[in-house]
Amino acid sequence: MDNKNIYKEIGINEKVFDFGEKIVSELKGRFEEIDSVAEYNQMKVINAMHKNKVNATHFMATTGYGYNDDGRDTLEKVYADTFHTEAALVRPQITCGTHALAVALSANLRPGDELLSPVGKPYDTLEEVIGIRESIGSLKEYGVVYRQADLKADDSFDYDEIKRQITDKTKVVTIQRSKGYQTRRTFSVEQIGELIKFVKDINPSIICMVDNCYGEFVETIEPSDVGADMIVGSLIKNPGGGLAPIGGYICGTKECVERCAYRLSAPGLGQEVGANLGIIQSMFQGFFLAPTVVAGALKGAIFASKIYEKLGFKVVPNSTESRHDIIQAVELGSPKRVIAFCKGIQAAAPVDSYLSPEPWAMPGYDSDVIMAAGAFIQGSSIELSADGPIRPPYAVYFQGGLTWNHAKLGILMSLQKLYDENLINKEEIK
Repeated sequence: MDNKNIYKEIGINEKVFDFGEKIVSELKGRFEEIDSVAEYNQMKVINAMHKNKVNATHFMATTGYGYNDDGRDTLEKVYADTFHTEAALVRPQITCGTHALAVALSANLRPGDELLSPVGKPYDTLEEVIGIRESIGSLKEYGVVYRQADLKADDSFDYDEIKRQITDKTKVVTIQRSKGYQTRRTFSVEQIGELIKFVKDINPSIICMVDNCYGEFVETIEPSDVGADMIVGSLIKNPGGGLAPIGGYICGTKECVERCAYRLSAPGLGQEVGANLGIIQSMFQGFFLAPTVVAGALKGAIFASKIYEKLGFKVVPNSTESRHDIIQAVELGSPKRVIAFCKGIQAAAPVDSYLSPEPWAMPGYDSDVIMAAGAFIQGSSIELSADGPIRPPYAVYFQGGLTWNHAKLGILMSLQKLYDENLINKEEIK
């Protein structure tokens, strides 16, 4: 069997292929560590499924109000037990990660309350939710005050500034685990735990919410294990395992989750309504597969880091640092390189591989954004994808890959496009 020939048929030349194989051989130790974490997390999920006696009747479709949907209720218990929380809200009616965050924030904040981000500027799409950028229905419109403590130059928490920003009106602290469209490092669960403890020591009643998107199952513990009152994420990212076609989750204290349920549906209804519409099996099965799928995505991210580091580009994190999410940032230094990289990811996709992504004014962002994703599920970033804003330092953000082999192809194809367009030093490919 000659793998080199099949890669050649797909469009990877011999030089790029051999370069990639050399990198893979250097990463065997890291890959073994990732597999060990995946095994631990797989047992966590299975244990939660055993505890809650998941059975075939839980996969039945419900419509309309969704009253007495035992499958939906059991799935929420599985999430709560896996993430070690009192309660969970896991619904297809949550349309995306931003929606899940908006529900969690608006449910737990009231007019006159203050919201604090101790980790600097939040992800672009959350700016309109908060009201940093004016938008209809923002928290600002409802009288919620936003405060922010920027990170220090070394990306560490500025505890003195955080303490100054906390007032007797501070109700919620929102902590974004992943980097968003920034080139800072992703926070480890341990770091998040230290930050939560600092906040709780000042005022134990402050609700600490963690945007957990892209971080689920990367470590053996989650922010809910270190004091977070709520963790929030999207099912078309890590926990959906590539099978959940839509949805989001909010796991946390019973009180916080109950408020979120009333906000998502209506006062007096809460978690009692919400039909699963026949996708409940995919949500269960995706969660079951998630630890292994995340492991493949992590291997792809480290592979990307090592390749582009070798070529002299700044990568965050680098190939030797510990990983705390599935995202790999690469500062490419020019719009042409960002576009070529994304064209490579698109060309490696199983769906829409023949299309060529271009930057556009995507809703929710303050600059043109390019997105490459030939996914089975629209917008699924646990599937192979890459995106980035067309603004300095011209960084691209790579993530996903339902299998390690597909993630590997995507990175090789991105390198091939840069190679073909003479956007890298070809002498470095050796």
